[in-house]
Amino acid sequence: MKSASFDYIRPDTLDAVCACLASHPDARIIAGGQSLVPMLAMRLARPSLVIDIAHIDGLSAIRDDDSAVVIGAMVRQAKALSDLLVATHLPLLAKALTHVGHPPTRARGTVGGSLVHADPSAEIPLVAVTLGASLRMRDAGEDVEFHAEEFFIGPMLTMTPPTACLFEISFAKPTCAYVGTGFHEVAARRSDYALAAAAAHIEADDAGVVQDLRLAIGGISDFPQRLPIDIHIDLSAGMADLGTSLTTAIDAALDDVDIVEDMHASASYRRRVAAELARRAVDDALREIAQDLS
Repeated sequence: MKSASFDYIRPDTLDAVCACLASHPDARIIAGGQSLVPMLAMRLARPSLVIDIAHIDGLSAIRDDDSAVVIGAMVRQAKALSDLLVATHLPLLAKALTHVGHPPTRARGTVGGSLVHADPSAEIPLVAVTLGASLRMRDAGEDVEFHAEEFFIGPMLTMTPPTACLFEISFAKPTCAYVGTGFHEVAARRSDYALAAAAAHIEADDAGVVQDLRLAIGGISDFPQRLPIDIHIDLSAGMADLGTSLTTAIDAALDDVDIVEDMHASASYRRRVAAELARRAVDDALREIAQDLS
């Protein structure tokens, strides 16, 4: 199929983008186009205006902001994957990006585009929720900020105001001496959207005591979400006795998740897989820290 007809504009500023959105309520923003172009071609989206933000200054940079790494909305996924700041301070994002699409799609797809598209199976939104990222938007001349855990509200649904444009995402740097991460997903084929996924980010102090354990799941519900895991872990004593308590904590947390069922997988399958992937993600993160401690 071919897309329905639409007008096209390439503004120079974020405020101009917001003005276009205000004057055309059904307008759509295009960044990398990896999500929007197929929707246009299948006429699942029929905007009267497509707003191209690819050439707005400052949206394609990754910068060190003291306590955070800030990624512009137009940063290509391939650039983020190869960036030294991301590799050093956001290893979980680097791991997850290897699961996003194929090299050609990562070369065009953007970090911001994946977040605002908000596919519940997408890897970048899952990482943003796990790491507690802040999404900053321009709306009517003012900057507004959303926490990733509150931003996603349903399949392809977010808290984005109708006249706002995402311009950067801020990820806080780790604060503890040791950091470990883990990312696992199951998909019908490699690079397909995940039927279930889990991401873990763990920080421990000099003595090997875990101070921050963040675990989130994606693909099994309407949006990615954190699992509350509250167990004491002292890696100086080894990992031998962690299995049972960790499995119990993950199972209890999954009891509060509304798991979806569709033609691709049953709810019971997704729950079983999510529990196993979550355990593996946490186990990987803890082993990374244990290796650094030894």
